[in-house]
Amino acid sequence: MEEHKNNGRDEIYSEKVKAGKRTYFFDVKATRSNDYYLTITESKKRYNKDDEGFTYEKHKIFLYKEDFNKFLDALNNTVNHVKTELMPDVDFDQFDQPREEQEEAKTSTIDTELKWD
Repeated sequence: MEEHKNNGRDEIYSEKVKAGKRTYFFDVKATRSNDYYLTITESKKRYNKDDEGFTYEKHKIFLYKEDFNKFLDALNNTVNHVKTELMPDVDFDQFDQPREEQEEAKTSTIDTELKWD
């Protein structure tokens, strides 16, 4: 039954990146013929006024092996253009923080907030 649900496309590997109100998922999946592809999903939490609850708006990109190098080249070129040509004075290293440290910072903030009550 589970195989029918995902149409035989088994998830092989996954990475999650939290970025403010958005979360990005990088998932490697397999086809029925054991070929691999990457899905990049952007997920945004949205308030639904109709039922006063939350929904998740998702956008997906499917990236196939024959396009990996072209995609990486274009992404790197675009990011480097922004860094060197459009925003040369920004210290982008200030944003480098391993995920473990980010999670610890969130946890310690939450712990601090709970202690204040």
